[in-house]
Amino acid sequence: MSIQSSSVLRASLQPVPKVAPTKPRLIVAGATGVLGAEVLRRLAGGNAFAHTQVLAKEPMATSVAQVSMLDASGDLVAWQPVTAQVAVVMFEPPRLYYQRERALFTPEPGQLFSLAQWLRRCGVHTLVVVVPHLQGRLPDAVKRGLANLDEQALSAVGFERLLLVRAAQKTLSTPTSGFLNQLAAWMLSTLSYMIPATEQPVRPTKLAEFIDAAWHQLPIGTHVASPELLWRSAEGADMQRVVKAWLNSSTV
Repeated sequence: MSIQSSSVLRASLQPVPKVAPTKPRLIVAGATGVLGAEVLRRLAGGNAFAHTQVLAKEPMATSVAQVSMLDASGDLVAWQPVTAQVAVVMFEPPRLYYQRERALFTPEPGQLFSLAQWLRRCGVHTLVVVVPHLQGRLPDAVKRGLANLDEQALSAVGFERLLLVRAAQKTLSTPTSGFLNQLAAWMLSTLSYMIPATEQPVRPTKLAEFIDAAWHQLPIGTHVASPELLWRSAEGADMQRVVKAWLNSSTV
């Protein structure tokens, strides 16, 4: 049976069906506080991930089909790996008047390395860590680089892309009694006005927007988002453009 040349030509001109790329799966550790809730809302509520798994210490139900709770009880070293490609880790404590947040897993800074190792066993290749620091207390030398041995060890775990977001936190005020103590506390509080605007905390909504814009644009390697960059991105009208310009300048 011979094949007509016209049939072959018509077949070659037919458009090749496009295969939709597989969406990654996301793990969120520390989906607590205003920042955690906002990051979860943006990432899980968008269309970028096939599924989002939130680490929780206690069983919880969720009404969102693309979001499930992942058991994070017991010893972290004994956790069984699951499948995921992207992870976000935050350390903001839960708001105690939100009963649901008490059941969520919030990592301690000392658990970060073990948590990162578990995430690599899960197949995570892109990790975003929000690293809180007190406003005005971060040395210039580490604002855009690794701050300590823990961060250096984290960068050696084997992630293709690692983003450390240096988010300034407000100092917690504790009630004082006595005239002299109150006077001293007032005098120390006046020093906060000497902190540059670029060292002030960024609103959680803008910080979540930055994370959402940055994670999928990251080139291979370790990247540190300085407080000045976060402030600049919060002030700018186009978050995507600010992030793209930063990544282009950091890779040259």
